[in-house]
Amino acid sequence: MKFAVVLIAALALVAPAFGRTMDRCSLAKEMYALGVPKSDLSKWTCIAEHESSYRTGVVGPTNSNGSNDYGIFQINNYYWCQPANGRFSYNECKLSCNNLLTDNIKDSVTCARKIQGQQGWSAWSTWKYCSGSLPSIDSCF
Repeated sequence: MKFAVVLIAALALVAPAFGRTMDRCSLAKEMYALGVPKSDLSKWTCIAEHESSYRTGVVGPTNSNGSNDYGIFQINNYYWCQPANGRFSYNECKLSCNNLLTDNIKDSVTCARKIQGQQGWSAWSTWKYCSGSLPSIDSCF
């Protein structure tokens, strides 16, 4: 029991170093540099705000089907990425879920755009917060 407490404490100290916290404008600028049209950036930043609070290193709690969601856009490991534990995944984005947890958001953006292209914006349960009028991102540029 004592070992488990020490291990959890050690992991808690290490966890903040894994991933980064962005803000609306830094995310918009990076996504634009990765080829995302400016007209979509308000939607993407809204999704990231509600899914992960702009944090790249987030693994969501276990879903009812045993899957988890990863990264800044909370991409599901049952359909879109391969979890490190080897559990079955359709892995439609052809990448490790750990790639979605890094400071480099390229894989997260590429996979999120694939999801959006196949399923639309409503693929994210938080879309209900983002489907209306959103603030402009023009001040970020």
